[in-house]
Amino acid sequence: MSAEVIGYLVNLLGVISSALEIYFYVLVIRVLLSWFPNVDQSNPLISTLSSITDPYLNAFRGIIPPLGGLDLSAILAFIALNVFQWALGNAQLALLNSPSFYS
Repeated sequence: MSAEVIGYLVNLLGVISSALEIYFYVLVIRVLLSWFPNVDQSNPLISTLSSITDPYLNAFRGIIPPLGGLDLSAILAFIALNVFQWALGNAQLALLNSPSFYS
């Protein structure tokens, strides 16, 4: 692979990693808002936030059911997101350290 292609891949992985970091903070806000049941769910900002995060969270709600009214699936969702970000970072480092990048 040429150094130019590797450079593009490194940049692409960086953009994806940054997008996932933003999504992480959006998830944090969504989880924090779920602790306040009196918050108006019909608010356009909150409904948009829910439409962005709920499909991802629902995937983990199917794995871990609520225990006594406490939804622990968000913890697994955060762990999965962090593992994916870690893997992207390692892929970036591997590409940057590849011999063809410097040739």
